[in-house]
Amino acid sequence: MTGKILKGIAGFYYVHATDGNLYECKAKGVFRNRHLKPLVGDDVDITILDEVEKKGNIDEILPRKNALIRPSVANVDQALVLFSITHPEPNLNLLDRFLVMMEVQEVPVNVCFNKIDLTGGEKKLELKRIYETAGYPVYFTSTRENQGIEEIKALIQGKTTVLAGPSGVGKSSLTNLLHPQAEMETGTISERIQRGKHTTRHSELFEMGRNTYMMDTPGFSSMYIEDMECGRLKDYFPEFESYEENCRFLGCVHIGERDCGVKDAVEEGKISRNRYENYRLFYQELKEKRRY
Repeated sequence: MTGKILKGIAGFYYVHATDGNLYECKAKGVFRNRHLKPLVGDDVDITILDEVEKKGNIDEILPRKNALIRPSVANVDQALVLFSITHPEPNLNLLDRFLVMMEVQEVPVNVCFNKIDLTGGEKKLELKRIYETAGYPVYFTSTRENQGIEEIKALIQGKTTVLAGPSGVGKSSLTNLLHPQAEMETGTISERIQRGKHTTRHSELFEMGRNTYMMDTPGFSSMYIEDMECGRLKDYFPEFESYEENCRFLGCVHIGERDCGVKDAVEEGKISRNRYENYRLFYQELKEKRRY
């Protein structure tokens, strides 16, 4: 029988099978020998050991469409990265790191800013300009006021979506609105440090409807760009591409070169300066890594 892993805790994997039941399974030792670990989102073949207790074994992990490292999940159709628009202020450096990571793994990303009930429209317009110019769909929600939720419901329909973002931005609250049965602990913002408490302990897929799954992931507060040649980084900033034909030098990395179309676009306001400065920072980090 085949199924999809919805949750993995302490060596047990909970598989939603084609018969509609949820089975508690263990992975065979052969996976350890092959250095292969089942991931949430994996499609698997299982053997039923106990029909009454709903227990089984995972016999085979079926071919993956993709596999992410952090969050650990397989067969993702898209990511929805959620930041608060305020309280706490959005860390755009961290957001851009996440976007690069998803670009590397060729996972389409949608950007969502929550808590719009707490701020004015000017900030919304600025964030929308930055990220739509970069090629990412941008959504705005208020889980408190139930604003923008229907758009998110339409976005995730028929897909497996990984929901990611820092703690305290409303991921669990959004999941509860989209799928009330999740009954996830929402937590509160620490008044002292203005960061959220980690309320999600493990990755888990929730069946939101027919062929529709969403994963709420443990919050992250830092993320390191995958090890890559620093010259490749520019390929993961989609907004650069249309201006690179104006660069004087073939292979321009848009840092120190003269007559650079990307730098000109930044000066003209066609590319976000904030995004470009993050690009420069990531480039330097990768360059420093290559020295050691």
